[in-house]
Amino acid sequence: MLTVYSDDHRLHFGQSELVDGKLQPCFEMPSRADTVLARVRQQEIGEVIEPKDFGLEPILRVHDGAYVEFLKGAWDRWAAEGHSCDMLPSTFPARRLRRDGPIPTALHGQLGHYCFDTEAPITAGTWQAVYSSAQVALTAQDHIRQGANTAFALCRPPGHHAGSDFMGGYCFFNNAAIVTQAFLDQGAKRVAILDVDYHHGNGTQELFYDRADVLFASIHGDPLVEYPYYLGHADERGEGAGTGFNHNYPLPHGTGWAGWSAALDDACRKIASYAPDALVISLGVDTYKDDPISKFKLDSPDYLVMGQRIAALGLPTLFIMEGGYAVEAIGVNAVNVLQGYEGASR
Repeated sequence: MLTVYSDDHRLHFGQSELVDGKLQPCFEMPSRADTVLARVRQQEIGEVIEPKDFGLEPILRVHDGAYVEFLKGAWDRWAAEGHSCDMLPSTFPARRLRRDGPIPTALHGQLGHYCFDTEAPITAGTWQAVYSSAQVALTAQDHIRQGANTAFALCRPPGHHAGSDFMGGYCFFNNAAIVTQAFLDQGAKRVAILDVDYHHGNGTQELFYDRADVLFASIHGDPLVEYPYYLGHADERGEGAGTGFNHNYPLPHGTGWAGWSAALDDACRKIASYAPDALVISLGVDTYKDDPISKFKLDSPDYLVMGQRIAALGLPTLFIMEGGYAVEAIGVNAVNVLQGYEGASR
């Protein structure tokens, strides 16, 4: 299996996020991708290549132009104001504040407008890192477009919490959505996205909620008690043309493989019935029993079985790296999915 990876991810290294009322070191750190890459090489699962540059156009097919321009110039504006620490928002357009009015011109106002939490710090290297992360995904997608059955985009920063014009949850550009749109722009009629990250892919849902050409299925912690809280309930089924093409599987704290795999089986049945031309996997492994910010109980051997079940769909499959914060185990668990898939595909 081809792996696409860029060292540019190290340019984004947030020093702090606001959690439980205090600033603390970010759980999303460069060592996450480094650990996965080391495991890819150790297990010799295939060639590792650097990304091509497909430019901004595929990103702008998914993300609002003003939002992209904000991200591109945010750090330079921040530094020009005399700041050197990470950028984090302090004000948000909450209920009963005007949300449809003019976007503030002040940097702090724009930051709150485009960000929905305090867990996506912008740093001096963030723009290049997120741009390169999208190119990693697009290069892997291009490999499948040229006839490969599968590829692994070792993206960092991750993407599934980012929506059309907002960031949050460590995510800035939605890599899974960008490659999904690329498949469609290149002739695919239908694409399915399966999000196996512990946290709901709220950004991905927002982007495709009213569309019938993308089926989205997400297995995640119940938003009544788990981040991102305000999206991911089972009754969110899509709207308009997209009605019936959004499937959420919110599960309780403590869910182990038996309960989690039952949701996976149902999601796979829906994907098979949909008969997509390609399948995109938002591959988060923060469902692991020792993940520091998650509360499911999957163990490392379960990820092999996960990969086998996905392979049984028999679809061209693009794996996009998302979450997973037990850094010592993230490489084993992510690569177990890939090896389970490859073993079942032969």
